Amino acid sequence: MQPTGDLRGDAVHVGGDAKQRFYDSRGYGRPVGGNAIELSRVEAAHLLFRGDLAGVTLASDDDPAGFERFFVDSAVAVDRFAVRYLVYADLRDRGFYLSPAREPWPGGRAEVADAVDIVAYERGSTPDTGNVHYPVRVVGERESVPAGDVAGQTLAVVDEESDITYFETGRPDLEGSTDYDPPADLTGVLLADRVVVWDAPPTLYERGFYGQPLTGRAAAVEGVVQLSLVEAASLAADGVLRLSEVVDDDPASHGDGDPPGDDPVSADAAADPVSAAAAIVARGHAVEGDRFDRRLATYRDLRDRRTVPKTGFKFGADFRTYLDVETVEDLPHSEHLVRVVEPGHAFAPRELSLDVRLAGGVRKELLFALTDGSGDRGEPGADDGIDDGIEWLSVGRLTP
Repeated sequence: MQPTGDLRGDAVHVGGDAKQRFYDSRGYGRPVGGNAIELSRVEAAHLLFRGDLAGVTLASDDDPAGFERFFVDSAVAVDRFAVRYLVYADLRDRGFYLSPAREPWPGGRAEVADAVDIVAYERGSTPDTGNVHYPVRVVGERESVPAGDVAGQTLAVVDEESDITYFETGRPDLEGSTDYDPPADLTGVLLADRVVVWDAPPTLYERGFYGQPLTGRAAAVEGVVQLSLVEAASLAADGVLRLSEVVDDDPASHGDGDPPGDDPVSADAAADPVSAAAAIVARGHAVEGDRFDRRLATYRDLRDRRTVPKTGFKFGADFRTYLDVETVEDLPHSEHLVRVVEPGHAFAPRELSLDVRLAGGVRKELLFALTDGSGDRGEPGADDGIDDGIEWLSVGRLTP
């Protein structure tokens, strides 16, 4: 005959041989003296569903409740009980020993973040003997997830049909080995949203993978490279790019930032790298507002890490990255897609799933750069320490 439990506060108390039956053999609950244990509501519901508990006596009833009544009572009493139960049951079915991690659930003793709901231990181990394998944070598909406090957690997203998708999050090892120093005497013309370098040395593109050459079958002009604004601002901040002209050749291209033509640096004054950097950053603000600062800070951090960032537009990202570029002719597969977001950004699970799926489909790892862009802002001579004001986060699909 299966035992029954009784609800005492937020825990289900089970006596008899419960310690040997449930805790010692299968890691349910926690001992509370003698052979008795306390179960969290989600553990008790799972044992009821499996038929291992005969019922649970609720405070308002004399007769023990079965699974259906106990489940409904728990859904009323405990925030997000239904989605937590679904994840708990799924991981149990996958062979993991688990502990509920959030108060007021008894169970786990592991030190995990407050947002973690369930701790999954290494397969074959119990809460007493095992190390934490997955600190699981349960999320409904319509909830939001703050990007700044999720690293190191396993996200279990429960969709509207009760299917579960798992994501692993962490801090990426983002170090490249590209060895290239750009020449110190580049000169360009600032157009509406790019900089053209007319006499660029071949290595600028071929070895450093900066910009895009202006070429054609019948081209009579060589050495023309078009730089994006973030590339140009970074080179100017490094003291190697000057401007011979500042031109606004397409006022309609400006966005909702500063008004067209409001660049504070004239063409004559932009002949040194400091003024060139100021002019390019001002143009960046004009075409995309404060987002330019965030993208520039991320670009410079990636270059400091000896990686090569290029536009990720085709993949719906800010950048794609190459860790080791010897020559463009022998270009490796890019390893990452980078999305730049503000430190207070919150993920919508549906959008996160789309980003991760796209990155996986093109064999890349999805990274997020959390920054407000307030670092050096591309100023020459500023301290460009790696990770200065940038928090890196990786997210990928997981099959537990």
